[in-house]
Amino acid sequence: MGVATQPDGKIAPGLHIAGVDVGGMNREQALTALGNRAAAAPQVTVRAGKNSWTVAADTLGWHADAETSVQAAQKITAERGVLERLQGMMGAAQVQDIPLTAAVDAAQARAALTTLTAGLNTAPRNASVYFDKISKKYAVKPGVTGVKVDVTGAVNTYVANPALTTLTVTAAEQAPRYTTEALGAYVKQGNALARPFTVKLGTTGRTGTLNALQVADLYWVRETGIVPDETTLKAAFGRLTGFVDQPAQNARYALQGGKLVKVRESAGVVTDRAAAYAIFRKSVLDVTLKAAVFPSRVDKPTLTLASLPDAGKLELIATGRSTYYHSSAARRTNVANAAAKINGAVVPAGEVFSFLKALGSIDASNGFVGGLIISGGRTVDGLGGGVCQVSTTAFRALYQAGLPVVERNQHSYRVGYYEPQVGFEAAVYDPGLDLKMKNDTSAPILIKTINNNATSTLDVQVWGVKPKRAVTINPAVITARVPHPGPKYVVNPNLRPGQMTQVDWAADGYSLYISRTIRDAKGTRTDRVSTVYKPWQAVYETGPRS
Repeated sequence: MGVATQPDGKIAPGLHIAGVDVGGMNREQALTALGNRAAAAPQVTVRAGKNSWTVAADTLGWHADAETSVQAAQKITAERGVLERLQGMMGAAQVQDIPLTAAVDAAQARAALTTLTAGLNTAPRNASVYFDKISKKYAVKPGVTGVKVDVTGAVNTYVANPALTTLTVTAAEQAPRYTTEALGAYVKQGNALARPFTVKLGTTGRTGTLNALQVADLYWVRETGIVPDETTLKAAFGRLTGFVDQPAQNARYALQGGKLVKVRESAGVVTDRAAAYAIFRKSVLDVTLKAAVFPSRVDKPTLTLASLPDAGKLELIATGRSTYYHSSAARRTNVANAAAKINGAVVPAGEVFSFLKALGSIDASNGFVGGLIISGGRTVDGLGGGVCQVSTTAFRALYQAGLPVVERNQHSYRVGYYEPQVGFEAAVYDPGLDLKMKNDTSAPILIKTINNNATSTLDVQVWGVKPKRAVTINPAVITARVPHPGPKYVVNPNLRPGQMTQVDWAADGYSLYISRTIRDAKGTRTDRVSTVYKPWQAVYETGPRS
């Protein structure tokens, strides 16, 4: 690897490397003469920001490089002129000492510098969005800028110049992926969107309004921007159409002077749902808009006065009964109101009875008051407690009549009001849970209710042209029972120390099914309705400790 110097390939006389006379030696002899001689490793100060460390250079991969030093001597030899060569041959060459060259092992330097500066690296933390329950607005939790030291740059610098005694490791800030500033813009947009929003149905003058918090529930403010919540958007659209729609009224019966008389049908005006939803979704998420107009269409009745059977020719097909002993005044109000709302409902042949449609919305504007309901795994105060007494009784009547079940939902646990007919019950919740059963008879059916508050009894009757079939209701079959868990105690700061009040009652869990056997011209068939009641724990509220 050496360079031709003198005719014999030897280093010129007078050349020394780190004090070792290598004149007259060839490459191999010079390397042997230098042996393991190494220059003393200097001290190197490593600086990174406000931090500094002083270490021996060899810990950073610094080491003596005899090969490079011999090559330097060979180069000097090759560059000497004739006069200098003659002086060397005559023993008069000038002495020239070449320092022992050093080099740096990049891998060792990287490992050492990485260890030294490891504590300086900090990962950036993204800013995040949250909804402040106090201010009822979106806000930003600030992000944190990270730090990343440039070990690679420092290694390259040291490898290029092993003589350095001060080595600087630079550090660069690392911005988080989601910054406070970027999310702040989204939060500003999200808070601006949370405003009251009103819809109007065509030219009818009928309106419905969502308040600011209801609008805020229609979207998420995410790190990537405003993200619509399709589920809540559709639910809100359903509520608004419930406010503004004026559905057609089928021909029906009304009680006048103790007799049922026919009432003529009337057309209605309702939302053109497909077109209106697109308008609603776009406009409610446009911060510049506070209102929208829904396109409308005429809603025609499906049952006319001419198609309504003479009330005197109606036959009693089936009756459902339930009792509501020990109900509160509020619950009794809701039972009476719900019973009155569905009384006189007519279901045309081939169509589906919807309890919620017959009832109307479960809210104060429709006459309902607060009462105990099942919500969020607890029995709590809520609007409309007692409505399920009526839906349960209606289910019993329609089930006894043999009508096919389209939708029926159970309560979370076994409710005492619906005993002893366990399983013969139907829960409803507005919106979401309905009782739907199809009129498969040959004529319209009439729903009639008889409520007796004094005796705490409710009857729901199904009238129509009695179908030629026999329906046998079979008792519930319990297939499993799960004991209820132990009681739960919740601190209520409004109670006195030591005071305790029971707010929920224990009930075992059950798996069961009810069934009926129907015999008609098609033959004999049996269908089932399954129910799974959760085990329910008692809940006690206690006052704070003294």
